[in-house]
Amino acid sequence: MLDAVVVGAGPNGLTAAVELARRGFSVAVFEAADTVGGGARTEELTLPGFRHDPCSAVHPLGIGSPVFSTMPLARYGLEWLHPPLPMAHPFDDGTAAVLSRSVSETAASLGPRDAGTYRRLVAPFLGKWDSLARDFMSLPSTALPRDPLTLARFGLAGLPPSTWLLNRFREERARALFAGLVAHVIAPLGGIGTSAVGLVFALAAHAGGWPMPRGGSQSVSDALAGYLRDLGGAVHTGFEIKRLDDLPPARAYVFDTSPTALARIARLGRAYDGYKYGAAAFKVDYALSGPVPWTAEAPRRAGTVQIGPRARDIDAALQLATGGRAPRTPFLITAQPSLVDPGRAPEGKHVFWAYGHVPAGWGGNLTDAVERQIERFAPGFRDLVLARATAGPPELAARNPNYVGGDIACGAASGLQLLLRPKLSLFPYATAHPAVFLCSSATPPGPGVHGMSGHNAAKAVWRHLRRAPS
Repeated sequence: MLDAVVVGAGPNGLTAAVELARRGFSVAVFEAADTVGGGARTEELTLPGFRHDPCSAVHPLGIGSPVFSTMPLARYGLEWLHPPLPMAHPFDDGTAAVLSRSVSETAASLGPRDAGTYRRLVAPFLGKWDSLARDFMSLPSTALPRDPLTLARFGLAGLPPSTWLLNRFREERARALFAGLVAHVIAPLGGIGTSAVGLVFALAAHAGGWPMPRGGSQSVSDALAGYLRDLGGAVHTGFEIKRLDDLPPARAYVFDTSPTALARIARLGRAYDGYKYGAAAFKVDYALSGPVPWTAEAPRRAGTVQIGPRARDIDAALQLATGGRAPRTPFLITAQPSLVDPGRAPEGKHVFWAYGHVPAGWGGNLTDAVERQIERFAPGFRDLVLARATAGPPELAARNPNYVGGDIACGAASGLQLLLRPKLSLFPYATAHPAVFLCSSATPPGPGVHGMSGHNAAKAVWRHLRRAPS
């Protein structure tokens, strides 16, 4: 009998498996798709030689992950590549604000009236990323804070709605850039705890940057799987699980799935009926004949470019998407992987992706609206398009069952569910079944390729295994 079986080979499932294997437990992972990765895969979606990331591409929380930093992932092929700028946010006047690894460069791009405000906002946390990230991304039930004073200070700054924090800035440049950071979790700006989201992304840039893995996000998943195999763990792909009986006997079962799928497979009844899924993404991957012709200079050097010139534009797009309507002027997050990794495309060519937010399950086509927004800040963009691959909510959900209704966060990151997911509990990784656990991004600390949900869940599992008879 195995000690643990993990269902789902996304970064959280693989991390949970690695953490258990590192402690001497026998582990096997079962994945329905033909390759490991979940939301961290790389595929030729458009033309031969153009390697795209179907979901995540940029990983500030990956390079800054407390658990990844304890693993020898470089030995298994993971190499982080840093663009000259982590992120840029262009405006209609041809300029751009930037999120740089340098606090001074970031502050200067926001203008003289807000430069000091930004420095004061981030100053208490500079140089403290390692302890803050570990404390913020863990729970008291999984690890006691290493730096409780900094964590408390972060809580005071981060718990209010981001709309409160935006009011500290006097100019639109700073408000727009920070609003865009918050919008990465696809939730309206006025929700509790949304200030923390923006702060985490900003501090991650200053601490470790917003890098991309050489070769694409698949490199993260492949490194985790390679490390797991060397630890004695097994990985089985192309193995769809419909019920617990489909799995080999084990002392514990760990699910890197949505709560909905877990309840169905483990027959937990209505245990997660109160869990809410959020708005969806509409994503377009491009094969380009050249680099994106941004009007502003800074986006030409940025791995990530946010497109939504004003905070109120960003919030309006989010409000529409979460309220059931597709925005005509979407807020976009775009990524330029081949800027730092030319091997992702044939010589002289580029890969590029963009996504906007739409209602869950929306079946329309946002491509024209997406390209109008890009052309607004990069005239001539359409002339460079060799091929495009679009994925709306139905396609995203079909590609990854964890993306229920196209929700790439595996659950709404709004209201109390931003902080307390999948339900109000001191032990969110445990379920009504004593041997079944949940480790997906539906559990704290939530979305992102960081493995911390898997790490935290693994702690609950190994405590169970040490108590249970072998």
